[in-house]
Amino acid sequence: MTVTTGLTGLVVAQNPHHTLSVLYGKILRTLQNMPQDAAYRRYTEEIIKERALAVTEEKDIAKLEKRINCGQVEELIVQAENELTLSRKMQAWKPWEPLVSEPPANQWKWPI
Repeated sequence: MTVTTGLTGLVVAQNPHHTLSVLYGKILRTLQNMPQDAAYRRYTEEIIKERALAVTEEKDIAKLEKRINCGQVEELIVQAENELTLSRKMQAWKPWEPLVSEPPANQWKWPI
């Protein structure tokens, strides 16, 4: 049994499969409230579904970490918590809706 993550301030997750499954489920439910053609929904949904599948298929934590390839499970949990927060904010912000007014000339031009 691992006693430390080796990462300052990050304690060892006691049940990472369950925690990740719950978080990924919440993210996917939040995304369902967005239009299907919204870029944030499409790309986030693809990544989260892929990770959720990995969590259900890989019971070994080391193999799961290697398969997702984005850090230790404790880091994956932090990432999922952050994504859940962002998805809820995106739902409120509605970036897929049209602009309220026309943008100033050359706003999207870089460099000017």
